[in-house]
Amino acid sequence: MSGAPAGNVIEVRDVTAAFGANVLFRGVSFDVRAGEVFVILGGSGCGKSTLLKLMIGLVPPAKGRISILGTDMWSTEGAARLALLKRIGVMWQQGALFGSQTLQENVEMPLAEHTTLPAAARAEVARAKLGLVGLSEAANRLPSQVSGGMLKRAGIARALALDPPVLFLDEPSAGLDPITSAGLDALIRDLARSLGTTFVVVTHELASILAIGDRCIMLDREAKGMIAEGSPQRLHDESTHPTVRAFFRREAA
Repeated sequence: MSGAPAGNVIEVRDVTAAFGANVLFRGVSFDVRAGEVFVILGGSGCGKSTLLKLMIGLVPPAKGRISILGTDMWSTEGAARLALLKRIGVMWQQGALFGSQTLQENVEMPLAEHTTLPAAARAEVARAKLGLVGLSEAANRLPSQVSGGMLKRAGIARALALDPPVLFLDEPSAGLDPITSAGLDALIRDLARSLGTTFVVVTHELASILAIGDRCIMLDREAKGMIAEGSPQRLHDESTHPTVRAFFRREAA
């Protein structure tokens, strides 16, 4: 398999998502470029989270092709598929941390499962990742002992444990107050710049989209597909599509 074109780390081509006769979206195509924060947005029920699951290998598309880091996600099997999956990190909406383990132990888990590092080295890496997200002082706390924003940060630290070049975030700002959400947005931007990591973020939070997004696509439930692509600010300022305008300007469609 040849590598992805220069600058692209993800290619989605003519993808359809369907569950039986129920088609969520069809004909979706886009690229994600190296080092950018790419946002998938849209209203409830448009298929944002399903598209994320297709991209990370949890749900197969009904049609189309998804390539990550030059490898076809759904035609690759065995050791090659496992190697690809180890090169992407995922943070789920609620953090998905194990409640009986400290934040540090949660971050160490991918290292224990996928590397041969000794325990002391795993602990050192985990502490470094927690430091990256501002949680050095909370390493020994349980998930129940920290705030919602700290849980999201810990989820990002765990997703970064194996130094993946691509990181997927599912609704990172959901359930957070505006100040905490703004802090998380700033962290995502800082990590993208300092690490060169490519972020794919699923969200419907307008403030976050405008704060973090380099480019975005918008899915629509009624259209059953993609209705916009471009920089969030350009879509906010220039789009004439009624649904896109309604979303970005909070106007009635």
